[in-house]
Amino acid sequence: MDNMGDSSVQLAPLRSIGDFLLESARFQIPNIKDAEKWTNRVLNNLLYYQTNYFLTALIIFLIIGIIHPVKMVFGFTALAVAFGGYVYGTNNQWKARQFKREHPMVSMVIILAAGYLLVYMLGAVIVFMFGIAFPLLLILIHASLRMRSIKNKITNKMEFVGLKRTPMGIILESLGQEQEAGS
Repeated sequence: MDNMGDSSVQLAPLRSIGDFLLESARFQIPNIKDAEKWTNRVLNNLLYYQTNYFLTALIIFLIIGIIHPVKMVFGFTALAVAFGGYVYGTNNQWKARQFKREHPMVSMVIILAAGYLLVYMLGAVIVFMFGIAFPLLLILIHASLRMRSIKNKITNKMEFVGLKRTPMGIILESLGQEQEAGS
């Protein structure tokens, strides 16, 4: 990963609500036939409005968490347990097979209980995933529809020339989406 000069990460400024959504904001459906231009718009908007996007995602996640706190906790717990079980099971296969042979009834009860818990937790997992996926969908829609202003283009070029490293820039870079900002 290229450090782009200064290794310190700087948070991009919070853009005004007028620039983000209201008076100076211009929206237009992108030309999906020109994927390169659409991708360029999305990436530059992600960089320019990144703090607004992070704040929006956090607010929506918290609202869903307040509306369904138990399901959010259960959903997170279910995913964490499933991931932990997968890691444990794949790292200790011999021990798992040995346990099944030595304790067949306990193994069957564990499997049935886990199946019931999985069906029960599925609703909570869906709510938890909605709390993550919905903000991401809104961000993608805004970044796709929001036309770039002159200020957006100039700021992205200046930040690229100034070699600023921002959280969104690091995320995009890790996803292989390095680009010349402002292009």
